[in-house]
Amino acid sequence: MKFIAEIDVMPLKALLDPQGKAVGASMSNIGLSEITNVRIGKHITLELEADDEADARNKVESACQQLLCNQIMEGYEFTISAAE
Repeated sequence: MKFIAEIDVMPLKALLDPQGKAVGASMSNIGLSEITNVRIGKHITLELEADDEADARNKVESACQQLLCNQIMEGYEFTISAAE
């Protein structure tokens, strides 16, 4: 079966997010000073072949832990859906 994974990788809340901080500080320059605490991460979409959803979850989990996410500085979450 073919599945689609939607993965969000974000900096850990305990760590400084310099890119988010810079964007947040610039919000007042464009008249949006009410927007604060901006955090910037990555969104990854991938397709994969797996026997079932549990197998797909295991493969995506492995990809996140080994390649897509630096677990010292980032956290991740994902959803899996059947491809049409």
